Amino acid sequence: MRRSSAVLAGVLLTGACALPASAADGPGDQGFTLKDPRITESSGLAASHLHPGVYWTHNDSSDGPYIYAVDSRTGKTVARITLRGIGSPRDVEAISIGPHDEIYVGDIGDNLGGKWPYVWIYRLPEPKELRDQTVTATQYVVKYANGPRDAESLIVHPKTGRVYIIDKKEDGGHLYEGPATLSTSGANVFRPVAPVDLWATDAAFSPDGRQLAVRGYLGGILYDWDGGRIRRKGQLDVPLQGQGEGVSYSADGTRLLYSSEGADSEVVAKDAPDRPAANSPSSRAGSQSGSGYGGSGGDGLKIGAVVGAVALAALFGLRRLRRGS
Repeated sequence: MRRSSAVLAGVLLTGACALPASAADGPGDQGFTLKDPRITESSGLAASHLHPGVYWTHNDSSDGPYIYAVDSRTGKTVARITLRGIGSPRDVEAISIGPHDEIYVGDIGDNLGGKWPYVWIYRLPEPKELRDQTVTATQYVVKYANGPRDAESLIVHPKTGRVYIIDKKEDGGHLYEGPATLSTSGANVFRPVAPVDLWATDAAFSPDGRQLAVRGYLGGILYDWDGGRIRRKGQLDVPLQGQGEGVSYSADGTRLLYSSEGADSEVVAKDAPDRPAANSPSSRAGSQSGSGYGGSGGDGLKIGAVVGAVALAALFGLRRLRRGS
């Protein structure tokens, strides 16, 4: 697979000068390494609703109709689910879980830069038993109101169940809202409802649905949700990764976990901004001062110097970053 010089620069500098994650003094998952040799292009991440400590992920366009359940305590795959009843996946880029314990898989990437007239979403019930099995999925056709585009972020609101997509554009994209209920008859038209100031590679709702975390290759933004009228709240402390394309809140909302493509890739855990109290008001106050934010108020004033250095070092190669992986 191709890697841009921008991403490689981040990899080379990570070990020497990456910003440390703050200590987690409350509940929440601690990060892990994906140890399954079949998972080489992890492009999405979602915390299980039914199995504590388990995360769902999937490969990019090089795999079949599979999703993987990974135990965060060991990094080992505990189940591979084969999706039945769908066509051949084209460019799977995102995964999210809705309010009724249903998994949504976004086959929404477009390596042609926004040429495909439609993309797909697959929906299946989260298995109650973790073992290799085949599960029937429902397939939905998706079109955009303003024409085809590339996207890597699909999110399902944890309260309403409404599906959203964020397109991937170097100069910033848009949040697209799907119909209140997806339909298998005809195309589901997604309409732009708000700008997103980031070259987005994944996104995740907080478990209470009040915040939206959006990540890119070299940074991230936290938005207050407010029914889709998003308001920029702060800058996320996204770790430097080889090709960072996944983000998920932990099931309890205390952590944000960031994943990357690549064999044996590390999933890095950071304190979530405004994370729930662990034991007391004082512990809540302490956790809020941790490294979940890289800045506040949306002005980026607290962007780490290391991230800035990496961005400068990578600037000459950033425009060559491959669009659809």
